[in-house]
Amino acid sequence: MAKLRSLWLGELPLGEAFWTWAIGIGLLVNVTTSAMFLALITADRPWAALFVGYVLSVPYNVVAMVGVWRSAARYQGPGGHAEFARIATVIVMVLLSMT
Repeated sequence: MAKLRSLWLGELPLGEAFWTWAIGIGLLVNVTTSAMFLALITADRPWAALFVGYVLSVPYNVVAMVGVWRSAARYQGPGGHAEFARIATVIVMVLLSMT
């Protein structure tokens, strides 16, 4: 929980926030919830599928997106890296939230 709090506050280094939390864990969370969503839809459990597919993944996506955005604001390196991380995270998280 301490790492998620640090992510939310933007206290993690940008590389860790982006590559580990937004891309790595973000893909894992979203692929897992999408697979569970499909399994529940197949089992004719639409409300459970909606819960698993969106109520579990979307909050994580928001935390990851806000964390990367805040980490980018503190980034001391080239500004282009921070802007790329922000834009890429928004695009990836919106796409993952829609699937």
